Amino acid sequence: MDASSHLSVVLDLPPAQWHRSAHHTQPLDLPSFLSHVLVFLNAHIANCAENSLAVFGAFPGNSLMLYSSADPVPEHLPIDPDSYPPFVHLDHAISRRIHAHLDALDSDTSAQPSALVAAITKALCYVNRLSTTNAAKPAGTAERDLSILPDPRLLVLSVSPDLATSYIPIMNSVFSAQKLKVTIDVCQVFGPDTVFLQQAAHLTGGSYIHLERRDALLQYLIMAFLPPPSIRKVLAVPTQDKVDFRAACFCHKNIIDIGFVCSVCLSIFCQPVPVCSTCRTKFPIKTLQRLNQSRPHLPSTPNGPGASTPRSNPGTPRMPTGTNGSAVARSISTSATPQNNNAAKPTLPTLSLSPRTVLRRCQTPNAVMYTCPSLPV
Repeated sequence: MDASSHLSVVLDLPPAQWHRSAHHTQPLDLPSFLSHVLVFLNAHIANCAENSLAVFGAFPGNSLMLYSSADPVPEHLPIDPDSYPPFVHLDHAISRRIHAHLDALDSDTSAQPSALVAAITKALCYVNRLSTTNAAKPAGTAERDLSILPDPRLLVLSVSPDLATSYIPIMNSVFSAQKLKVTIDVCQVFGPDTVFLQQAAHLTGGSYIHLERRDALLQYLIMAFLPPPSIRKVLAVPTQDKVDFRAACFCHKNIIDIGFVCSVCLSIFCQPVPVCSTCRTKFPIKTLQRLNQSRPHLPSTPNGPGASTPRSNPGTPRMPTGTNGSAVARSISTSATPQNNNAAKPTLPTLSLSPRTVLRRCQTPNAVMYTCPSLPV
């Protein structure tokens, strides 16, 4: 590997999940996990002297940078004569900071979910900072290296299940990674498949692997994630057979199979709503009634693998209907605006649209979305 590359690694380190992993049928405790990861990180540095590395830790309620190859090697670091100083510095820095942070956690903090999204965001900000610093240097100077970040990539080693509340932050991180041309690779070390990280790897052209043999973690890392994206074109890297494209609704934060999308801001809801909670767009009452009538009724089933929250119940009660559309429009309009006894009650205008225009159906491999048109401004 002659070309240099940058690698950012995010380690998911919640104590509760690692305790479950250590007592699993295929046990893998945190010290064994770190020994595999450190060998992989040393291999990345050994591939090319110009390779850069950054390691971030996702702890309960907090995330921080554990190591950066830009940091100088301490002078008083105890080094064995037969060891390579950068390897010793990397091993010592990561192990010391992880143990120090885990020892400082109390019982209340340990119960919080892992700050995995925050660590991913910090890793992308670090890549952006390196790219911006390099682009700001004059083109004719010797300090400007055009190949400082030729193949930036992000590797996420996760053990936590999906959190429905993290859907929007993860999607924002995916869009940022696409703009920075950062490849996101995901290795699910423990637990069920993660829906959102699957989508992140698929949308950025990365690889997603769920470990079948957890004792062979190092082999997975070396064979699948060590080659940079430029070399993977000539290698048979693992690919995803199927991707779960389910999303989380903005109203209840549930992972849903069927949802309703606002045609203005693309917010997703598990049931038709008269007013979008994101952009405050109002929708016609007849359109909402027609969407409720055409909504497929599916039996309520438990979540499949990778979903951490129950799906929304497709049998949600329909909106109340009156004798005419204006009565329902007035009840919804007055509930959203202050009432004035002396003024006439406003009514929402309705649109005379054909069923094909009213109901816009967009089907993906694992999801069906219905779009409700908005009122003209």
